[in-house]
Amino acid sequence: GPMGVFEMASFEKGTKSMMDKIVEVTKAGVVTVIGGGDTATACKKYDTEDKVTHCSTGGGASLELLEGKVLPGVAALDDAAGGPPSKIMSIKAREIFD
Repeated sequence: GPMGVFEMASFEKGTKSMMDKIVEVTKAGVVTVIGGGDTATACKKYDTEDKVTHCSTGGGASLELLEGKVLPGVAALDDAAGGPPSKIMSIKAREIFD
């Protein structure tokens, strides 16, 4: 989660520093996952959604996805009728906010 009350400039230093480091290691090839509403909001504030590997507002869901668990909402979309079977493989960071 965020390292402080990042919404207020006088308290955002820890969160901003953490986000800068995450972007830096992502550029170096490390897989990075931002998960959770407040952390995803910080990612949006610093315009880093496209500079990390994955950004999601679902904190617990992100952890479950990393554990390899089936997410009911994604499974329902995967199984939706009306066409050939498909599988959701990824969601780009911008799709969360747009």
